[in-house]
Amino acid sequence: MSELRDRVESALKTHAAPALALDGTGIEVVAVADGVASVRLNGACAGCPATIGTIIFGLEHELRKHVPEVEFLEAVP
Repeated sequence: MSELRDRVESALKTHAAPALALDGTGIEVVAVADGVASVRLNGACAGCPATIGTIIFGLEHELRKHVPEVEFLEAVP
């Protein structure tokens, strides 16, 4: 695993996963490359397009605070 991916996983685990878990949603980092972090949501929010958009927008903003090299966060199935 790359150092950047480790930092993304750590930031999401520390700053996002606890809040997501309150709604029964989990997050998994699938890949990190070229300024894009691809994540998979599972659990309660995994199948709702509106919720995914809202979560991804919020997570992207939070992730940039801790890992500025990541420009975009995308949800993948």
